Amino acid sequence: MADLSLDADQLDRYSRHIIMDDVGPEGQKKLLDANVLCIGAGGLGSPIIQYLAAAGVGTLGIADDDAVERSNLQRQVIHGDPDVGRPKVDSAKDFVERQNPDVTVQTHETRVTKANIERLLEQYDVVVDGSDNFATRYLVNDACTLAGVPFSHGAILRFEGQVTTFEANPDGPCYRCLFPEAPEPGTVPDCATAGVLGVLPGTVGCMQATEAVKLVLDYGETLDDRMIFYDAADMTFEEIQVEPRPDCPVCGEGGVESIEEVEYESTCSI
Repeated sequence: MADLSLDADQLDRYSRHIIMDDVGPEGQKKLLDANVLCIGAGGLGSPIIQYLAAAGVGTLGIADDDAVERSNLQRQVIHGDPDVGRPKVDSAKDFVERQNPDVTVQTHETRVTKANIERLLEQYDVVVDGSDNFATRYLVNDACTLAGVPFSHGAILRFEGQVTTFEANPDGPCYRCLFPEAPEPGTVPDCATAGVLGVLPGTVGCMQATEAVKLVLDYGETLDDRMIFYDAADMTFEEIQVEPRPDCPVCGEGGVESIEEVEYESTCSI
């Protein structure tokens, strides 16, 4: 199979995509033309970045304000011991450039905040949220929902993970339909205090990367209106439905019109 818009190296690199009837050269061109933003270059961000780059996502944005620590290396597989002390976005960019020269990496060495998220979203078609705190998760949800940008959400702790996708459909749910507010500070531990199984983010992050690829290809059924809970200890998956809430403060009738109306501190309430 030949296609003039793919060179010989690309035909070889992506051959297992190209021979699939459901992807083919047209689907691979969609991936090469796509702009995807990964928020976080840590536990979840590592497999997300790794597999989106391998798939040939043409422009991959990476937003993170952290530096590599040795304690990260048990699970953050795109970083190595020589990267300790470096900005994660720089280490991640080096990894991608070694892996796939087709991918243009745009680094954003910053914490995603109200002040910059709208400018970031203007540059990308799909967002994959690999953040590790409630403030960023709610900010991503609110900004993507209001802007109509689809995004995949993932979270991990100890042996457990969760993943869902919101396609930003006018009649679909958002993250606040399931969790209207964040828990009170201090009531839910984070990975730094409770720990996380090193291989767990690989499973959850790969599911998020899969969702992003399907969104770009416009193929299959995403987890929009569903959330999967994964328990690595028992090797079980549980699925729940996520229904849109008419009184949702973001996607419901009479909801907020701008993230400026929300204070992303404490419970991120509106």
